Amino acid sequence: MSTIPACPQCAMENTYPDGDNYVCADCGHEWPMAEAAEAADTGDDGVVRDSNGNVLADGDAVVLIKDLKVKGSSTTLKMGTKVKSIRLVAGDHEVDCKMDAGNFMLKACYLKKV
Repeated sequence: MSTIPACPQCAMENTYPDGDNYVCADCGHEWPMAEAAEAADTGDDGVVRDSNGNVLADGDAVVLIKDLKVKGSSTTLKMGTKVKSIRLVAGDHEVDCKMDAGNFMLKACYLKKV
């Protein structure tokens, strides 16, 4: 398996090193190797962050920053709703919470830590 990263602009994997840069053969985008190494170091390390970049932990209180429609229901979670005592879980929807409308799995990008 190649250690050369995919192009950050077009996401194609047809890239190659050229001096101190990586070059994408498909779109012609060039980026420094040092920048690619930093991105790999700060990648997904299991830390869940809110919309402002604050680290979330089990038991935190958060506020919704956007109205969210619940899939398969006519329910809408309103912006500004405070959620107490969240629980972090693995998967695409990182936050498990209990609200007056029921139990929900939410993405952390729609939450702000209080």
